[in-house]
Amino acid sequence: MANAIYPLAKEALANKEMDLNLDTLVAYLVDGADYTYSAAHSVLADLPAAARVDVTATLTTPTIALGVIDTDNSTFAAAAGDVSEIVILYDSTSDNLIAYYDTGITGIPVTPNSGDITLTVNASGWFAL
Repeated sequence: MANAIYPLAKEALANKEMDLNLDTLVAYLVDGADYTYSAAHSVLADLPAAARVDVTATLTTPTIALGVIDTDNSTFAAAAGDVSEIVILYDSTSDNLIAYYDTGITGIPVTPNSGDITLTVNASGWFAL
């Protein structure tokens, strides 16, 4: 699977059901053996608990400039669990899965070992609309 913006997140953005500047955004570190992307997925319940290896604190300094969505880098603190091949951007205010990444994330795949794992957002942001 290639990186993707969840179609229902696009719909939520178009319907003004999400505000990526004001909502609480986090990123999940995900075990690809326990999760398979589906365009029909839209909420956290669609991401099985067994697949959720760790979650960041609230992503800081969200910006939207020229259609590019960006945040500061973050950390998966004291991450432990299965090998993780996926990062999912999630809006916890609106309960929307936003974007799926299995390529282009520095350090992924990673084997968590109870240490911190730095999430480095791409220099060009999370994605562009």
